[in-house]
Amino acid sequence: MSGGPEAAAGGEGAGELLRLADDPDVFVKRRVDAPPGFFAVEAAGLRWLQVPGGVRVVEPVSVEAEALVLPRLPEVLPTPEAADDLGRRLAVTHAAGAPQLGSPPAGWDGDGFIGPLVLPMRPGTDWAPWYAEHRLLPYLRRAHDTGAVTADGSATIGRVLDRLVADPGVAGEPEPPARLHGDLWNGNVLWTAGGVVLVDPAAHGGHRETDLAMLALFDLPHLQRVLAAYDDAAPLQPGWQDRVGLHQLHPLLVHAVLFGGGYGAQAVEVAGRWA
Repeated sequence: MSGGPEAAAGGEGAGELLRLADDPDVFVKRRVDAPPGFFAVEAAGLRWLQVPGGVRVVEPVSVEAEALVLPRLPEVLPTPEAADDLGRRLAVTHAAGAPQLGSPPAGWDGDGFIGPLVLPMRPGTDWAPWYAEHRLLPYLRRAHDTGAVTADGSATIGRVLDRLVADPGVAGEPEPPARLHGDLWNGNVLWTAGGVVLVDPAAHGGHRETDLAMLALFDLPHLQRVLAAYDDAAPLQPGWQDRVGLHQLHPLLVHAVLFGGGYGAQAVEVAGRWA
């Protein structure tokens, strides 16, 4: 995850560095201790998200083991019209689909990353138990081990995992896997003169409500315009608003692992509505 408010763009708080290059038209995202494939899977995700008519994504200039070179994108103030366009285009991106839940981006074989943390790429066919096992449980364990989530809090979130496994219908009717950005907080949404451009994905096959819930987590500008335009282009299932917190549990646990107990407490509070 490129991080929430605690981390600079590019996730500096999590060990990544974002440095302007000598060339004013590019910047270099660098991590000297990058694990194998760290930037390669990000570049693959950016290419996979390039869907005709979908949201624009930044085009990698080059990728190396410890660096990703990207064009520099001057930003402008967000506008309602750009928000409408983002909603419509995001619906197209999601509709491009994925082979199955947990699919990595085309051209990549193996796990991905969300910030410095491994993002499991494991296949699944039923979203609720898949989400419990591969998006909640690994980060709950780590958050508990670091003390970011207390024993009582872990028990509360554990009850949500149990419910997801026992009652998959809690997530709504089954849908085809969507092509997700996967880390769609507002810091990864760049408002440019040519429209919104997305950066820093954790791309994979998943549930489209996940990206929408992430947009809401850190107050994307004109969020209601984005959601209304999306729903108009690709109507969402009844009750999707009630499931926002369920989809936010994963990024909240990731943040708890990276940044500490404040996010852990928030995750437990959200989980309490579902336990």
